[in-house]
Amino acid sequence: MTLDRQRLMLVLERAHSGPICDTFTWDTQMMTRPISASLKKYGLQNTYNAARPINQDDDLADRFFEAAMDMVPEVGLLCMDTQRVIKFTRDEIREALQAAPARFTLGEGKDTVEYRHRMPEDTYPPIWAAPLSIVVTEDLFLAVAEGIARIPEVDCMEGPSMETIWGTKLRAGSPLELLGGKVQAQLMQKVLDRVGREGMGRYAVSTSPTHYGILGGYGAPGGYVPGRDLVLVLSPAEMRTSYEVLHKLCHAYNQGGEAKIYAGNWSYIGGSGGGPEGAALGCIACSLLLYAAYQPSTAAASILDFKYMANCGRRAQWALSVVFQALSRNTHTCSNVVLSQSAGPVTKMLLQELAVGMMNVAVSGASTCIGPRPNGGKYTNHITPLETQFGGEVVKKSAGMSREQASEIADRLLSLYEDRLVDPPKGKSYRECYDPETLQPSDEWKRIYDEVKREVTEMGIPLE
Repeated sequence: MTLDRQRLMLVLERAHSGPICDTFTWDTQMMTRPISASLKKYGLQNTYNAARPINQDDDLADRFFEAAMDMVPEVGLLCMDTQRVIKFTRDEIREALQAAPARFTLGEGKDTVEYRHRMPEDTYPPIWAAPLSIVVTEDLFLAVAEGIARIPEVDCMEGPSMETIWGTKLRAGSPLELLGGKVQAQLMQKVLDRVGREGMGRYAVSTSPTHYGILGGYGAPGGYVPGRDLVLVLSPAEMRTSYEVLHKLCHAYNQGGEAKIYAGNWSYIGGSGGGPEGAALGCIACSLLLYAAYQPSTAAASILDFKYMANCGRRAQWALSVVFQALSRNTHTCSNVVLSQSAGPVTKMLLQELAVGMMNVAVSGASTCIGPRPNGGKYTNHITPLETQFGGEVVKKSAGMSREQASEIADRLLSLYEDRLVDPPKGKSYRECYDPETLQPSDEWKRIYDEVKREVTEMGIPLE
């Protein structure tokens, strides 16, 4: 979509003229009180249903959405650099949602894919953008990326992220990050050319902890291509923005033509919203603010559980199901979710987490998912093509399943691993379970994949 200059300038102006609020007051009062009040007003307290990890109550999802719409004008976004609150009226939120596309394309030529608004239990399969920005060493970057790009279920490429360029450690905010943005684009294109998917859409720039990676890689000659590729505009924290984020937005505007933006941030169980109900409400509110502030083609906040810093446990999965059912039922947007797993490669638990999360994505109406994120992204080189393939198979094949069936399967799978979420198996790194020359997994990893695939198929996920 073409970025609207008037809306852009409104955000930039309010970052300097909005109400003053210091960070401590924001964290302890301005976010927590409205969430608590809205939960009470709309009867959303104690609605978390542990027995049904995937929500099946449409009225509940709709009430969460209305509560978020009621809350957002009161809260707004805190600009961390100016200590000013960027506020939007209810009408401005509605207008921003209306301006967002119900469908759009990414990539070019034969590799073009279409993002569409999806409803709960929709038969149109979600877009699978892989992998998340897991850091890999420079010597393995091409092998890991090529193995993932060869997977038919992968629609677009986001990661992996680079640890070094030309043997030198990348440092956030340094000139090296500016160089890294373009280097990653060139390496990704080299991989796509090699596998015959040269027009596949890319997410710019996973190796960009600050704005410099995007300034160096998005729109630069030989870099990421505006229109074909999606630019990442990610808020630094829940209901916050910053100059770094707004630099990215302005840079996207300066590229001209059709700018396609993915906007996102995290909400937390155990954070400002408290339990799963508060996290779900805060997450929906954040998602609405993302559309108002950044004019994205696809957006949504995701949820992490502070207890284990991932989101494939029971509480987080229930909250995510409410969030994406609320957004899909009450807007026409193309919502995105990020899934984060606790276990690592070469473990049954990683695939079981993916089965639950990807099935939930498919039946709850999310349009696209980014992942996987083994070990919560903590370890270098802990990403492989095999779990990426498994996640893609589940999310594509689960489209059209009923929420009731998916919830029953999720309940069974969660019982197999949820007691290990706080102390999950680390698993193995890429080099310990893959041959970087042949791009083939170890016999052990393939055996685990086959075993879990057979088990979840017998439970009812239609993978065969």
